[in-house]
Amino acid sequence: MKTKHLKTNTIGAMFNQLKCNFGGSVVKDSKEYILEMNNEIGEGRIQGTALAGGISYIDFDMTFSEDIALSINIPNKSPIYFAYCSAGSMGHSFGVDGAKSELERFQTGIIASPSGDENVLYFKKDERLKVAIITVQTTKQAQNSKKEGLKGKLYKTFFKDDSLNNFVYVGSQNLQIAEKVQQINAIKQEGLVKTLLLQGLVHVILALEIEQHSKDSKNNEFQLGSLTIREMKAIKEASTYVNDNFDTQISISQLCSEFGISPSKLQEGFKLMHGRTVTDHLRTVRVRKAENYLKNTDMNISEVVYSIGFSSRSYFSKIFKESYNCSPSEYKMAQRELSISA
Repeated sequence: MKTKHLKTNTIGAMFNQLKCNFGGSVVKDSKEYILEMNNEIGEGRIQGTALAGGISYIDFDMTFSEDIALSINIPNKSPIYFAYCSAGSMGHSFGVDGAKSELERFQTGIIASPSGDENVLYFKKDERLKVAIITVQTTKQAQNSKKEGLKGKLYKTFFKDDSLNNFVYVGSQNLQIAEKVQQINAIKQEGLVKTLLLQGLVHVILALEIEQHSKDSKNNEFQLGSLTIREMKAIKEASTYVNDNFDTQISISQLCSEFGISPSKLQEGFKLMHGRTVTDHLRTVRVRKAENYLKNTDMNISEVVYSIGFSSRSYFSKIFKESYNCSPSEYKMAQRELSISA
């Protein structure tokens, strides 16, 4: 196993060190850094962005050619790491001799470490890894500030009684976070707009991770429904299929057959991931696509209805109004007036 080292708290310096450790090339686009590599160490990319409030977001999409240990030591800081694994698995220990914990697919993880303590991440050989890591730099001063914000609240939650003990938590599987990570990966905008969208989704992920930790703390045997890892993978794939094929006729039986899952498990998974049944989610996806067509294309209402897989214009108008509080024709007219005034 090869051990690599990171000793910095700035994202630019971090990517320079990653390049020195792993090779490849680094590209900077606005506030985002991307390390692309395809060499004897591994293949894939690592992306990272510094966000407001001492928060950074790092996304690993890598397949390493050998077992790797990445030692992280950030001086003069008390970082809290929030991790989510979308594919593969990742190990962690405090120091190379510390007890090792494992973050599996769809699991949440929270690591809190006092200043100067070493965190070691372990990546397996020949296993595709997709893991998102949110780092929040906390300080005791933030907790004691009259304007206690996110940093102070996190410090108070995970560094209890001023003891500054190491803390690691590996939680239950969570499909809602998988959806948010997927939304981050689907962001097409650039520059400031991308940063703002990323920051919003990162805050949602933080909230979901903390919520999961709170639920698990109340019941150590708490699991996210009765779904297995295989079933959760099938739910995620079925959800992606619905998003990509919203304009076709999709049935529950078709999805069950395609992804090898029972109707009850399919419905349970969609409620966990989206808060809606399969039918309600498909309808929501279609209405959102219709809104985009009305705003950004010259298609008329009938063309939009056909393009999203509906056959009834009156039914489409009804559910569109329920979502946007106006009819499709009123929405289309408003977009035209905005375009003319601009």
